[in-house]
Amino acid sequence: MTSAQRLTFEDYLNFDNGSDQRFELVDGELRELPPESELNDWIALALRDLFIQIIHRRLVRLHTCEVQVPVLKPGDPANRFPDVVVLRPEHLEQTKRRLTITFDALPPKLVVKVVSPGDRNRDRDYERKRQQYAARGISEYWLVDPQTRAIVVLQLERNGYIEVGRFQESEPIQSPELGSLTITANQIMATDRLDEDA
Repeated sequence: MTSAQRLTFEDYLNFDNGSDQRFELVDGELRELPPESELNDWIALALRDLFIQIIHRRLVRLHTCEVQVPVLKPGDPANRFPDVVVLRPEHLEQTKRRLTITFDALPPKLVVKVVSPGDRNRDRDYERKRQQYAARGISEYWLVDPQTRAIVVLQLERNGYIEVGRFQESEPIQSPELGSLTITANQIMATDRLDEDA
């Protein structure tokens, strides 16, 4: 493939450069994704550990599960890699060859983004991803924001996401997909301090 070629999503799915590197497909070109930050990765791991107490562990995936999303404006990627994805049982069969939820599969039940620092990243996480995930039909989107120490839970309605709540400190998180949880923002956010990790 030459750099001048524009890839279709099918081309992208068949692309293999022999590495585990993650790419987004943007305007027909592959864009290499940087590694996750230590803090974002650790918060995602902590959330996975909390989720698998109520969800079968095989249905909770971190960083490597990609979701095909609609391109709503130029510059939008055709795929996203949420920090945490809660799969449906039928996804296990559909993703045997590749851990990609394409348009021919139901959307994941829930996706989570640990918000990255910086205005550009915050805009991407709060606005662009929100719009793409809503257009993809993902019923619930969580934003875990280390800067504000809050968890924002969004539920899909007909015209996009509405905010279910902004949960902080010891307030139990309410999830339309998962029900009432005993998970709190403190449990998730405490993972950024080694003195609280037992």
